[in-house]
Amino acid sequence: MEFPKDLLFTDDHEYARINGDIAVIGVSEYAQEQLGDITYIEMPQVGDSVAKGDSLGVIEAVKAASDIYSPVSGEVIEVNSDLEDNPELVNQDCYGKGWIIKLKMSDKSEVSGLMNSDSYKAHVE
Repeated sequence: MEFPKDLLFTDDHEYARINGDIAVIGVSEYAQEQLGDITYIEMPQVGDSVAKGDSLGVIEAVKAASDIYSPVSGEVIEVNSDLEDNPELVNQDCYGKGWIIKLKMSDKSEVSGLMNSDSYKAHVE
């Protein structure tokens, strides 16, 4: 399994695409494969503040439900409302249309604690 080089990953299989002080957050291809068919995603509200490691919400699948943990701290500036009616977008395109939230990061130094794609690949193997 290959992972996009422009993403950073957590031990819990979330990813962050960093663009300036904005982090686009979702779950990795590995995570969505482990969960199976995703049926529902509970997301935070725009304006919510989250700390690194906090639960952002819950992803529910046929096999299991799992918390989604924030890879960085910040304020939720956008949620992917397409997932309300189409949670399967995470299965179909987890790094594209299946992103979950966008955060305005409050501490950019936190990204140094995340894994690059090569480290994450080693982690899941």
